[in-house]
Amino acid sequence: MSSVLVIGYDPQAIPGIDVQALRGALEADLARFAEHGIDAAMTTVVLDGTVESTLGASLTARHWDVVVVGAGIRKAEPLLPLFEQIVNLIHRHAPDAAIAFNTGVGDSLEAARRRL
Repeated sequence: MSSVLVIGYDPQAIPGIDVQALRGALEADLARFAEHGIDAAMTTVVLDGTVESTLGASLTARHWDVVVVGAGIRKAEPLLPLFEQIVNLIHRHAPDAAIAFNTGVGDSLEAARRRL
């Protein structure tokens, strides 16, 4: 069974959004993997001093075939340092994993399948 880790920005840290609605959409996105026989997990991060330990633990918890970096991290210009840090952590802790990028909540499965 293929394995995918999806990395997203923690909805709790985004001002002015409906956290419950976004969490629901993220959980629905993750559930789609199981429907296609893919084992998937999600890790959320924030731009603070915990990224390396949080993401490092997730990346080394098991073998990942693909790591998907969410558009919320990749597209927001103020998060460029976080995006760079994440790519380098993936390279260091999961060097055999392919890296994919979604375009938003709802297409993480399609992003991962491009690399599986």
